[in-house]
Amino acid sequence: MEEGVIKFKLQFSEAAPMEMEHLAELNSWRKILWQHALIGQDMNRYEGLGFGNVSQRIGDFSAPRGKRSFIISGTQTGHLPELDNIHYTHVRKYDAASNTVTAEGPVKPSSESLTHGMIYDLDTDIRFVLHVHSPDIWLAASSLGIPVTDAAVAYGTPGMAEEVQRLFKETDVREKKIFSMGGHDDGVVSFGTTAEEAGDVLLRTLNASRNQ
Repeated sequence: MEEGVIKFKLQFSEAAPMEMEHLAELNSWRKILWQHALIGQDMNRYEGLGFGNVSQRIGDFSAPRGKRSFIISGTQTGHLPELDNIHYTHVRKYDAASNTVTAEGPVKPSSESLTHGMIYDLDTDIRFVLHVHSPDIWLAASSLGIPVTDAAVAYGTPGMAEEVQRLFKETDVREKKIFSMGGHDDGVVSFGTTAEEAGDVLLRTLNASRNQ
């Protein structure tokens, strides 16, 4: 397993962090997810590497696909119970076809940046994306009717971006606002117009998976 490893070609420039006031909604929900162990680090899981990441759209919401810029938590920040603005970075451009991401900030972006970008490309109303790891939800995805990406497709790749696009075309993922990553152990993604909407979907699904 290569959990947390950046697989895309990254064009990264160091830059000053965004003001924390612009990250308040996203960061508060990131803390809640950490408290539920949906984001974190466990020496007995994923080779001891951190897991989970969160993002939010910024800038021009009518920007063309591939340029719908967003702020995302940095790679390998999962172990931190709370993040500051130095732990978030700005993804300006992304392209699944060429497997490239252009970002700037105080830290390199999450290894799941391409997946976040594809979700934003598929619906201009989506403002927040939360990627967590939950064995409970992941194992119960089929019984709960959660859309699932192809198990043969790895995370952080053009193939995963294509799978997300397929789910939006062929399933009710747009309405459910959650999907499981079949080829990414315990990986689950939710999204919404607000961080609360995306977070509530995760927590309600987590409760449902434990009460089956």
